[in-house]
Amino acid sequence: MKKADIFEFYRRLAEADPHPVTELEYGNDYQLVVAVALSAQATDVGVNKATRRLFAAVKTPAEMVALGEAGLKEHIKTIGLFNTKAKNVIALSEALIADHGGEVPQDRAALEKLPGVGRKTANVVLNVAFGAETFAVDTHIFRVGNRTGLAKGKTPLAVEKKLDHDTPQPFRVHAHHWLILHGRYVCKARRPECWRCVEADLCAYKPKTPAPKEKAVAA
Repeated sequence: MKKADIFEFYRRLAEADPHPVTELEYGNDYQLVVAVALSAQATDVGVNKATRRLFAAVKTPAEMVALGEAGLKEHIKTIGLFNTKAKNVIALSEALIADHGGEVPQDRAALEKLPGVGRKTANVVLNVAFGAETFAVDTHIFRVGNRTGLAKGKTPLAVEKKLDHDTPQPFRVHAHHWLILHGRYVCKARRPECWRCVEADLCAYKPKTPAPKEKAVAA
């Protein structure tokens, strides 16, 4: 995709949603880390349902450690891989207390050292909590990048590097949210809704999906 088309691609997303935000619910930076860690291979909707009661009671790493692994499992047992995630959340909470005074670090390397926190989670936290220009490539962004031609790559890291290289100002801070939301609600995996997509003329995807036919109303 040419530079002018990339700029226009983002301009249209920005016009439709000037201030995009994560759909994960959280009250502070620590809760954000926990929510993002829990969201791996799970939907934001499912995570939010599980964390509402949890976050009402647990707002700090110390409170999470006090709750304990068994107590945490009771809150998140509806989320996939909850056993492993509970173990990681307790471990990362202990690490935050031991190594960072209970605060969430603003450093990528420090974040990625936390149990259960990989590159994608670190990118989300750096962007949402600290306003860093990072590109957290999940399945939605990987699909949108490759399907549209905005950022083609065989791996999430390749797509991330392409986005980082090609995404212009003033769109860099919000880019990953726009792309996630576009993939989640318009450029869907099984049936992209091309008929209502603002990017249709810029997109490299050739078999554009037609609008569904209206069912005939019985007389």
